[in-house]
Amino acid sequence: MQAVDAVIRRSLHSEVVLVRQVAEYIVQSGGKRLRPALVLLAAGALGYRGRHHHELAAVIEFIHTATLLHDDVVDDSDLRRGRETANAMFGNAASVLVGDFLYSRAFQMMVGVNDMRVMQVLSDATNVIAEGEVLQLMNCHNADVDEQGYLQVIRYKTAKLFEAAAQLGAIIGGAGPIVEQALATYGAHLGTAFQLIDDVLDYSGAEVETGKHLGDDLAEGKPTLPLIFVLQNGSSEQAASVRRAIEHGGRDDLPLVLAAIRATGALDYARQKATLEAECAAAAIEDVPASQYRDSLLELCAFAVARTH
Repeated sequence: MQAVDAVIRRSLHSEVVLVRQVAEYIVQSGGKRLRPALVLLAAGALGYRGRHHHELAAVIEFIHTATLLHDDVVDDSDLRRGRETANAMFGNAASVLVGDFLYSRAFQMMVGVNDMRVMQVLSDATNVIAEGEVLQLMNCHNADVDEQGYLQVIRYKTAKLFEAAAQLGAIIGGAGPIVEQALATYGAHLGTAFQLIDDVLDYSGAEVETGKHLGDDLAEGKPTLPLIFVLQNGSSEQAASVRRAIEHGGRDDLPLVLAAIRATGALDYARQKATLEAECAAAAIEDVPASQYRDSLLELCAFAVARTH
């Protein structure tokens, strides 16, 4: 990861000062670096000992960072990871344009790897992620979104980059089609579990740990899984309070919504779904040869579900 950070710092260089400032601010803002770690671990699990995994891990982080910059503008967020968002610091225009810079820099870097399969996976992933962003936008303030519709957003918007990260490690590790698909499946399930726990933490996490305000998703009118569960399983009064909150946004109904979530066991349900996804991720790599890298991939499954931030 130190080698990846060195690639990131080197690749952020731009003659345009504001590009450097915004990009460095967001990249150095304390993310978990899970997605780039997946590239390294998947490649290591298959015995890869070259240098391209550092480059591709940085590419994955740049794509992720670009989506964060654009996300925060769309959501009008002012806090991420306990710090002011880039758009709060530098304005929306700079955030959008620097997000574009990070996307284009990522594609410059992936061309340097000179592997058409790598380019295919990454270009497909970025396209699906963009579709996921639009799907989420369409679902905002829509209280009729069901669980299947919401999981589609997760698979597109979040899980796809996890999937691509693990798949890239397999590709450069020289895996055959079966193992490559196994690692892609692992990444997709892991990313889904990760996002489901994010949904849980939005209504239960400590702000000092999560680095975001409690109820941010509710304020933006996002129908996440805990809310969908209340709509489908709560009393008419509980469902009505959640429906009103989704349709109108804001935090005025947060106390009522939190009470409904707790009373119906919605968070337990979302955690159970996340646990099932993590178990599917672990099962997908059963046939990958035993190593410290594979052990770490399995540990990530447990972390994705147990984390508090």
